[in-house]
Amino acid sequence: MALSLATEIPETTTAIQVGRRRRARRRRVAVIVLAVALLVLMAAMLMLGNTIYPVEDVIGVILGEQVPGASFTVGSLRIPRMIAGVLAGIAFGVAGTTFQTLLRNPLASPDVIGITSGASAAAVLCLVVLHWSAGATTVTALVVGIATAALIYAAARGGESTGGRLILIGIGVGAMLDALVSFLIQRAAEWDVAVAMRWLTGSLNGSKWDGLLPLAVAVAVLVPVILLLSRDLRALELGDGSATALGVRVDRARLLLIVSAVALACFATATTGPIAFVAFLAGPIAARIVGPGSSLTIPAALTGAVLVLAADLIGQFAFDVSFPVGVITGVLGAPYLLYLLIRTNRSGGSS
Repeated sequence: MALSLATEIPETTTAIQVGRRRRARRRRVAVIVLAVALLVLMAAMLMLGNTIYPVEDVIGVILGEQVPGASFTVGSLRIPRMIAGVLAGIAFGVAGTTFQTLLRNPLASPDVIGITSGASAAAVLCLVVLHWSAGATTVTALVVGIATAALIYAAARGGESTGGRLILIGIGVGAMLDALVSFLIQRAAEWDVAVAMRWLTGSLNGSKWDGLLPLAVAVAVLVPVILLLSRDLRALELGDGSATALGVRVDRARLLLIVSAVALACFATATTGPIAFVAFLAGPIAARIVGPGSSLTIPAALTGAVLVLAADLIGQFAFDVSFPVGVITGVLGAPYLLYLLIRTNRSGGSS
């Protein structure tokens, strides 16, 4: 008997090590594939358009050379648009997967639970009622988005089912804010409606260098914060009791993660508008690609950026009429949301 146990223990240890190596290898391959796909899409964003520029012209513009025609088109129009898409995709992807992991529910993404609705309502109010400038509108959307998240979190806090209450309260708050947006648009002048709808849909059109700095700083600061807390995030996925037993300071870690994720979503929304379902889709897609047992922060960031750039290219070139990126991501995300709701309803709880 003792000999049998002594034989089984090394075999079990070896199997665990083999499984870990396989998961680590799958993760590396997945991250590399996503990174390569993102680089290809970035190149396509810079090369394709009404005028197609060769690679050497694009590289020349990036290096600061003066290339006739390309210097303005690529340097002033396409590069800011591409960078806006990458930054917004990273921000939405990381924010979405952080919420979904923290609350242990695939419905818990910022666009589903009403956080981005606060920013949208504020922006529409600024544009169609107050007639504020683009800069003031962006700042107001950011502040109101964060305030909306704080309100939803404060209303849901307490007890053992905070995550479920947060989702339900967030959906309710989002519905009220969406109703307010509809009312404002209905009462707005015709020329204001076009501006508001372009912002509400989520679009990379009109991206400029000076408008990208706040989002770039937010991504550079907040994504590393979430990465540093990724171990705590995975522990919190097991529940507060298990996380505490593992040495996690639950309240501190949860607050930092929520604040960071909310700020990322709000900065992205204030810059590009609420690009639908990127935060909702990036985490589940990354989980399918990477597999179980590893942090999804980096894969979700890459997946979010890939989704935004791919959707923008489809919206620009796949149809006779150009569509904003938010329309394409909405078409992609809505069926998955319906499927998830049906599956959750049949299972009688959150999945």
